[in-house]
Amino acid sequence: MNTKSIMLTFACICMFSFYSFSQSESPSQIVLKNVRVFDGTSDKLTGSTEVLVEGNKIKSVGPTAGKSASQNATVIDGGGRVLMPGLSDTHTHIMFASLPQAALLVGEPNFNVIYATKDAKAMLMRGITTIRDLSGNTFGLKKAIDQGLVPGPRIYPSGGMISQTAGHGDFRLPNQKHPQYGGEWPALYEQGHGYLADGPTEVMRAARENLRNGASQIKLATGGGYSSPADPLLGIQYTAEEVKAAVDVAKNWGTYVTIHSYFPASINMAIDAGIKDVAHGQLLDKVTLERMAKEGVFLSTQAFTLCSEPQNSDFSNEKLAIVCQGTKKMYEWAAEIPNLKVTWGTDMFFVPQDIYAGQTKQLERLLPWFKPVEILKMATGNAGELYKMSGPLMNPYPGDLGVIKEGAYADMLLVEGNPLEKLDAVTNEDNLLIIMKDGKIFKNTLK
Repeated sequence: MNTKSIMLTFACICMFSFYSFSQSESPSQIVLKNVRVFDGTSDKLTGSTEVLVEGNKIKSVGPTAGKSASQNATVIDGGGRVLMPGLSDTHTHIMFASLPQAALLVGEPNFNVIYATKDAKAMLMRGITTIRDLSGNTFGLKKAIDQGLVPGPRIYPSGGMISQTAGHGDFRLPNQKHPQYGGEWPALYEQGHGYLADGPTEVMRAARENLRNGASQIKLATGGGYSSPADPLLGIQYTAEEVKAAVDVAKNWGTYVTIHSYFPASINMAIDAGIKDVAHGQLLDKVTLERMAKEGVFLSTQAFTLCSEPQNSDFSNEKLAIVCQGTKKMYEWAAEIPNLKVTWGTDMFFVPQDIYAGQTKQLERLLPWFKPVEILKMATGNAGELYKMSGPLMNPYPGDLGVIKEGAYADMLLVEGNPLEKLDAVTNEDNLLIIMKDGKIFKNTLK
């Protein structure tokens, strides 16, 4: 083949490749018109607005945003309804949300993973488009959701929670010895749902193992828990040196440590060591909450207002009753402290299906202390700020989440009613008319 023929062939290939790329890569567009927008950060709704979605991002927001859409764009008339960001639950355990505890401890792990896909879909269909998972091997599930193999929310994974021996994450049965003393690792630890690590070296190794697997943040248990079978509720867990070891590992990868703890002594020790998020805090005092506000430490807490749960042992419910009583005072103080960064979570695991189905109804538990708009900010814009703390290296979704603005991910809900006045516009699934995640519509019941 002569030079001229080669050049002509090359030109044809380039033109064909450009044409094919243009045809296959041209992003789809959706225009949501005639909507009032709660953007995740404001206290009021906008007037009649249009939102142009291109691909998986919001391209523009404004009274005439749809004018720049292509002729092939899908146009949806919201009929004056409210468009808002998808919800975020910042404390989940998706791998065993409604799974019976026995299935996790002795069951077939492949079944457990498949079971979790059902719970993931249910979360998404409740309007929860992003979760932060704070203990569990969610890495495979996250990958399947991101690739579109199964429906579910975005996942910010921690991997297995790191706990000391006899700490909150030690769920060995009484007859199971520690592997260091002649025992074997139970299934929970073999499958990466948790780690028992003692001393700075082991803590660093466990944190690095989670980061190796793709953790967006590190979860450490630094205080007792009501659900754990062996530890006292008010026991301080880990030393300052051990907590700092995890903080140093996370910091080297540009991310942060969140802790399980309820009470001031443990939480202040962990803040001194450099943690940036408290995943409970129901027994906190006002002084520590004010310190958190001043130092920019997030309070990612839950409304534990039910003082007994049927899946718990009597020992666990005795501890839960103490946490429950503290919850009320903690929220009362949190509502009084300006600049305290609060997010919403549920922390449900091993719960029956009827309890799990009420996940978003737990938003309503906050009404004694907060206005609906304040509650919704916890589950949208505030959560989006928290996710950014995973940093450029470990944030799996580096764009804006929890907000409706130009350039943000197109995770949105069109709801019947005004959620800034009545939360059931969001907590009643029948009022979720459109559920969009990553620019894709998973539910549309508009007539």
